[in-house]
Amino acid sequence: MAAPKPAHKGVTPPISMAMPTAKELGMNDALVDELKRQNNFETPAETERRMKVLSIFQRVAVEFVKTVMSKKGNIPQSMINAAGGKIYTYGSYRLGVYGPGSDIDTLVVAPREVSRDDFFETFPSILEKHSPPGAIEELTPVPEAFVPIIKLEYSGISIDLIFASLAVASVPTNMTLKDNTLLRGLDDRTLRSVNGTRVTDEILELVPQPKVFRTALRTVKLWAKRRAIYSNVMGFPGGVAWAMLVARVCQLYPQAAAAVVVGKVFRLMSSWAWPQPVLLKEIESGPLQVRVWNPAIYHGDRYHLMPIITPAYPSMCATHNISHSTKDSILRELRRGGDLVDKIYAGQLAWKDLFERHTFFTSDFKYYLSVVSSSRTKEAQLLWSGLVESKVRLLVSDLDHDELISCARPYIEGFERVHRCSSEEEIDAVIRGDLRYQAKDIKTETTEMTNDPKHNAAAAGENIDVKPESGAPKVMINGTEHATIYSTTYYIGLQLSQQAKKLDISWATNKFKDICTQWQSFNPELNDLHVIHTRNFDLPDDVFKQGELKPTRPKKKAVKKESPQNGTNTKRKVSAEDEKQGHEDLVLKKVHCRYKQVFGGHVNATGER
Repeated sequence: MAAPKPAHKGVTPPISMAMPTAKELGMNDALVDELKRQNNFETPAETERRMKVLSIFQRVAVEFVKTVMSKKGNIPQSMINAAGGKIYTYGSYRLGVYGPGSDIDTLVVAPREVSRDDFFETFPSILEKHSPPGAIEELTPVPEAFVPIIKLEYSGISIDLIFASLAVASVPTNMTLKDNTLLRGLDDRTLRSVNGTRVTDEILELVPQPKVFRTALRTVKLWAKRRAIYSNVMGFPGGVAWAMLVARVCQLYPQAAAAVVVGKVFRLMSSWAWPQPVLLKEIESGPLQVRVWNPAIYHGDRYHLMPIITPAYPSMCATHNISHSTKDSILRELRRGGDLVDKIYAGQLAWKDLFERHTFFTSDFKYYLSVVSSSRTKEAQLLWSGLVESKVRLLVSDLDHDELISCARPYIEGFERVHRCSSEEEIDAVIRGDLRYQAKDIKTETTEMTNDPKHNAAAAGENIDVKPESGAPKVMINGTEHATIYSTTYYIGLQLSQQAKKLDISWATNKFKDICTQWQSFNPELNDLHVIHTRNFDLPDDVFKQGELKPTRPKKKAVKKESPQNGTNTKRKVSAEDEKQGHEDLVLKKVHCRYKQVFGGHVNATGER
């Protein structure tokens, strides 16, 4: 006889079933008010517009399936009429935590007779046919992506459209994707496409109070982005991972208000017995011969530092990119968040203080590595910078193994800049990180702001062909011809250990360079790569937000002073802070000299000097 299912949700019983107190409900109301002030919710009219757009896409999906199947020529009309086709959503929209400007992650599901090639060839034209004039503002298909995608702007809404063909005769509108047998016969790309919706649906089913979960998740996501610990590709939890962390805490405190759940996320996850995995349900087996996360079987799974496991079959680790340094940064921020929430409950702070911007550039580090990727065309740079971005975490992981580096924390976004050069000497300076020739009329943007689908595809490790072009595009400025160079810089903050007397990381940077240049689409005619040592006071102005104070060069402190009375030298008392500063200055000198040896010759990505 099968064991009865537990009444609770989750792999363990709840920690507390306590109902919210009046104070906690009041704190929850204050939290929701602050989220509204932070512009975290969109208006009902905007939400209604999203629903109308999705209804158009649903009609297009059905028409698309009929059109493709009709062209096959050997399918009975009755099968075509019953074939259906359905739109599913996933990600932040499906979870109900979207805000102004959020994407809608959308999956088109069709029966077996419709292929992925049919989707990329036929769906855009049918969408255009059924759309109001001007509704499609931009449409970019990326069939080579890790998850093949069509990215478009539709009536002011960003939509990421992916596709899956299931081994079924029809896809009715009431069909769910919960049944594991639907996964039979799917290739890896289709399985990944379907898995986004399956994971999102499972999360919503496994939380006791969806409304509480959504408010808590909105809070944690906003906090994580402000504190610069939200990026799967850079070695931090992404959206799905943060959602699962919040969902697990909701399971452990099923009656709690969202304001309480937020505080518990910080305290519970900062003291979690990592690498014990976070699970929303027991890992299940299924009908496929596919890999399911299991450190007892798979050696690589044992090295996951903060495993957060997806609930839908086949279960995977959503946080396999986390390194020792990013783990330390996450835990430090979680502890800080817990301290702030305690003070908020004590009336010493307000919820707005929780969302204070990070201090990555202003005060967290004195030393940085600037990873400068550059290309001579915009198209080439979109792909090259995406590839470099995907490999930064490997450089961070190698730096973690250097005992003289206590922390190597990457920033979660790259900074995209455009430069105009009038000579090869100026081009050579730009690709080595010189910003003197940056175009003043083009604002620096981050990779998160541009969110280019081809860049993102390359960041996922996909090979996309780039046609070589002869040199950089030319523009005329004051009668002088200028070449345009595109660069994207990623920053890694470094903290050195106290025993550091010299630092040689040439092995790590050379290995990083080799990995990047082995990319199939790397083109030495177009692409360059440099890693540069940067002091905090030398950081570019455009990495700072308005109102932030840029670090300044420290003044040298006099240690000896001659006494006017007896002519003898007296030493000023040296504090612990002075000793620390002296140590760091000494290390900087050693670091700078060694970097001059490693990078002074400016070995570029092709190995040339």
